[in-house]
Amino acid sequence: MAKRKFKLTPQETKEIMSAYNSCKVGQTKIRYQAVRLYGQGYATAEIEQITNCSRSSLMEWIRAYQKYGVQGLVDKRAGGNSAKLSKLQIEELGLRLHQYTPEQILGKQTHSMAGQFWTIEDLQKAIKKWYQVEYTSRGSLQHLFRACGFSFHRPERVFKSRREAQVMEFEEQVEKN
Repeated sequence: MAKRKFKLTPQETKEIMSAYNSCKVGQTKIRYQAVRLYGQGYATAEIEQITNCSRSSLMEWIRAYQKYGVQGLVDKRAGGNSAKLSKLQIEELGLRLHQYTPEQILGKQTHSMAGQFWTIEDLQKAIKKWYQVEYTSRGSLQHLFRACGFSFHRPERVFKSRREAQVMEFEEQVEKN
């Protein structure tokens, strides 16, 4: 078995511990811990179990530390998703949705009854028309509705042959019992 060449000096260990204690990002803290344990002579299998990382990730972090120091262990991934519309465009979208009805924008090709209420399908078409951007996820479109101040309401289905007088009479009977 080959002897490990990577060892941390007490100063390096102190530097990693200081970075670990001041760090608020969980993934970066795991990297600090893994490198420190490896530099102190822990077995790779033990480190993998403690930090829940793969051997290849551990070795990658060791190389990054050797090349760049503590800064090489900082997680450089940009969080969040890539928004298709800017914050300004979303504000503008909200104003447009409150100002116009789907029928005014899309004509008779709306998905709502009489074109008076915005649906996800109508929003998708309007965004494509106004911003040349296509959303495919219903969840993203629902998020845009919420961001624009809309709430979701399922329209009540009413039968064409519904007799209001009989419905009211039935509801009165239910209340009495």
